[in-house]
Amino acid sequence: MVRMARAFSSFDCDSDGKISAAELRLYVEATLGDGISAEDAAALVESVDADGDGLLSEEEFLKLAAEGEGGEEDQRRRGLRDAFGVYEVEGRGCITPASLRRALSRLGASRDVGDCRAMIQRFDLNGVGVLTFDEFETMMDS
Repeated sequence: MVRMARAFSSFDCDSDGKISAAELRLYVEATLGDGISAEDAAALVESVDADGDGLLSEEEFLKLAAEGEGGEEDQRRRGLRDAFGVYEVEGRGCITPASLRRALSRLGASRDVGDCRAMIQRFDLNGVGVLTFDEFETMMDS
């Protein structure tokens, strides 16, 4: 569940502690590799939205994620690879500060390259200034 809580934070683009249907669409695309319609995302939100605010709290998001998670390691790694692909947009097989900035910008969370460099540095285990998939996986598991 720690991994899913971290996913919640990653996809809470505006850091308001809630995930909108639009943010949920990004999550589904990143984890499953398939897009869903705005209507389907809204229906998913509505299906677990206990307080009726049209947004998912972390608890509601975790409930939704638990319903969709098969629990198999292969599925988990595929989901991580898909999420990694959202941020690895340069085709270099790693997340660079520039690719992280672009991906966050597309998700509505603008950061400058210096901020992105600092974010990467926290999990850059080999100290080369980028995140490999293994480092990304370690970050998501922590």
